[in-house]
Amino acid sequence: MPELIVDGKGIHDGGGAYVVAEIGHNHQGDVEKAKALIHAAKECGVDAVKLQKRDNRRLYTQAQYDAPYDNEHSFGATYGEHREALELSASEWLELREFSREEGVTLFGTVFDEPSADLLAELGLPAFKIASADLVNTPLLRRVAAFGKPVFVSTGGGTLEDVERAVDTILPVNPHLCLLQCTASYPCAVDELELRVLDTYRERFPDVVVGLSDHQSGIAMALVGYMLGARVIEKHFTLDHAWKGSDHAFSLMPEGMRRLVRDLRRVPDALGDGVKHRLESEERPLEKMGKKLVAARALRAGHVLAPGDLEARSPADGGLPPYELDALLGRRLARPLGFQQDVSLEDVEPAGELAGRGSREA
Repeated sequence: MPELIVDGKGIHDGGGAYVVAEIGHNHQGDVEKAKALIHAAKECGVDAVKLQKRDNRRLYTQAQYDAPYDNEHSFGATYGEHREALELSASEWLELREFSREEGVTLFGTVFDEPSADLLAELGLPAFKIASADLVNTPLLRRVAAFGKPVFVSTGGGTLEDVERAVDTILPVNPHLCLLQCTASYPCAVDELELRVLDTYRERFPDVVVGLSDHQSGIAMALVGYMLGARVIEKHFTLDHAWKGSDHAFSLMPEGMRRLVRDLRRVPDALGDGVKHRLESEERPLEKMGKKLVAARALRAGHVLAPGDLEARSPADGGLPPYELDALLGRRLARPLGFQQDVSLEDVEPAGELAGRGSREA
């Protein structure tokens, strides 16, 4: 059974879900907002929070960096200015690392380029995330794998060939891998989640933990993902859907994240052990609603029970259950029964006696 250990916590098939609150750049470049998001996510019960790190000058072409960026979500006149406004410095990352440790929640990051990967490695973050767009970026995959830390790889937009290439790039260097089924649309329509890919990953990559990076706005499909084997669940997280930025609208608010974590934590207990048995909590309801066999009318001793002599009535507080009816029909009463009196096996003669008496009388 594959297992991934992140910051001392094991993730495996036999355990519960490892829930990651994807903050991304929902902090809007403000370290205090980032702290507020981390604190709120921890209060919701998540295992980890995740931010994103880019070295924008290294990441984008000059043309892209200088391209005008005029829309409702823009934090700058050009795309480069917009991205720089959202970035946190090395010292701010260090501050958030310490804050997260104090909060008792794991912090790691998605890295989009090698300098960003090197920075988070120098800061000692316990894990790394690779975004879907870098599934085919084997140089970055090799660089991150070489750190020897757990690597979460989103697979949105990829083919199975792309996923196999990524796995073949990482595993020879680093066995600590989690593949995340993902659809790289924001938000993702329910009919594009492709959750059965989780089965494909579990069959094709039996030595790898699988998970779900879920961009759908609700919480129910994440539970389905868990049932299909996803042991890591990642959901975007915000404190206000109205905040500026394209991710806020489909991110979970604290109440939604709290409910998601609650429900995921309940699933292992809800699955039970697979053995069908009667529970103590069912006794009173089943006594009240269940049925027992009673005499449909007053019956004398020696009467041979026939259809209509007995009937099933509630409550099931004694007597025989209705499934015994067929075994009682045709047997002679050993004692009289009053109207709606419970029937027991002691009330009838043994099954063979009627036949034996009939043959002697003949």
